Amino acid sequence: MKSTKSNKPSGENPRNNPPATIASLLATPPELADDTTGKCAIVLTTRIRLARNLAGHRFPGRAAGAQRAAILETCREALAATAPLKRAAQASIDELSELDRQILVERHLISRELSDAKNGAGVVISPDQTLSIMINEEDHLRIQALRAGFQLKNTWAAIDALDTALEDHLDYAFSPTLGYLTACPTNLGTGLRASAMMHLPALVISGQMEKVVRAVNQLGLAVRGLFGEGSDASGSIFQISNQTTLGESEDTIIKRLGSVLHTIIEHELNARARLVENDAPRLHDKIGRAYGILQHSHLLTSGEAMNLLSLVRLGADLGCFPETSRSLVDRLFIETQPGHIQHHATKPDLDPAQRDAFRATLLRTEFAAFPPPDFSGNTDAKTQNDGQES
Repeated sequence: MKSTKSNKPSGENPRNNPPATIASLLATPPELADDTTGKCAIVLTTRIRLARNLAGHRFPGRAAGAQRAAILETCREALAATAPLKRAAQASIDELSELDRQILVERHLISRELSDAKNGAGVVISPDQTLSIMINEEDHLRIQALRAGFQLKNTWAAIDALDTALEDHLDYAFSPTLGYLTACPTNLGTGLRASAMMHLPALVISGQMEKVVRAVNQLGLAVRGLFGEGSDASGSIFQISNQTTLGESEDTIIKRLGSVLHTIIEHELNARARLVENDAPRLHDKIGRAYGILQHSHLLTSGEAMNLLSLVRLGADLGCFPETSRSLVDRLFIETQPGHIQHHATKPDLDPAQRDAFRATLLRTEFAAFPPPDFSGNTDAKTQNDGQES
């Protein structure tokens, strides 16, 4: 646990480095599409989140509007004074359009709960979109760090440094016996949630995913869909995260999650190897059909697009497509979501059918020069760097 320190001057003139804006962030690719993801076949992204509250203040759910506004301003000033966030984009949620909020949710930069917040809620996002701090969601601060690929250690180092820097400016609500105090008892203690976004198509195809979910749950971890609790696992993408935050150190939580992630990676690689060895024609048919539909379809829902892109990504992992194509698929996982489609279309209020048509057009364009699958070579399941953190 960390101790509260005295305030320090920032020592930098912000005029020399104008801050980013939400508009500039929306015009750049999300962290999931980072090229480094191409080195990692199974773990798409790593995320760590800390829940923090200010001492002597009511939790957001019990605070009056004026109190929430004061907390928002206090947190903004503290965040702007830390080195990683001097040029960060800041916005009040009620200042953002519904579309902007949806895009931020699709990029995992804010939660659906913060998106629905009305007054006194805000967000601060680093220019590279690897740090995002939600203000007055369930807690005063939800600090999160995102990294492409399997990077638990690096992600923890980044968020721990930011958390320590913030303690120079904020007095956290902390109990010597209970740890960090939070609005929900399930976050009490460390306030830490660590998770990895994993692509597990072979376990889904072979019908083993339900067994994996049960085993992971028994270990005190949670398995959710692409957008967290209550969401579907579109594209065979699952979030694996810790559930226990009280009574264990941050290092213990992260080490246990890392150990489980390594085991899941091994199961997925084994499932891929068995599919290649025992059912290659059916697997190749799935990959080939996905490629054909992406090249020629004229209507695609976001769920259909995710499942088709998942099969193409699996094909890249197995050597049926160039390995460099994995980064394209990772980008399209995000850019084919409804909010991003609406943003790319630059037309107000597309209805679902129009979005499906625009999505299909976008994917046809992206896959026009995409090489056809090559099933003649060795399609062994490749480990890449998934067995170790980068």
